[in-house]
This record gives sequence, structure tokens and C-alpha cells, in this order.
Amino acid sequence: MNQDDYDKGYDLGERARTEAKAMAKEGMSHPSTKPVLTGAAVGVVAAALLPVVTWPIGLAAGAGFAFYTRIKK
Repeated sequence: MNQDDYDKGYDLGERARTEAKAMAKEGMSHPSTKPVLTGAAVGVVAAALLPVVTWPIGLAAGAGFAFYTRIKK
């Protein structure tokens, strides 16, 4: 999505759905894929260091946070 799409009034859910579809379609060539995967890896490492959090929760939290930062504009 470009800035014009954001200016047209898409809500956060619409932007998330559009971005997720584009990431699934384009794979690693999409500009959001690598930052989201990096966020997932950081979440897993953080979960390994914290005794209360399991790695799936860390993975989801890290990927979710990175994805949100990509679409929040």
C-alpha cells in the first residue's frame, strides 16, 4: 500500500488485511516480510531469556509488534 491508500481512510483492520495478503502473495520480496520475521526472531530470543514466557508467545508477540509498526501510519 502506498501513502494515498492510507489517506483514503482505510482503517487499521483493512490495512492489516491488505498488508498480510500482500506479504503472503509476494513472500520474501515484500518489504514488510523481513522486518516481521526479524521481530518474530527477537520475540523468541526474549522468550528464551524470560522464564515466564514460552517461545510461541514470544514469536507471536514479536511478529505482531513488528507487523503493527509496519501498518500503523
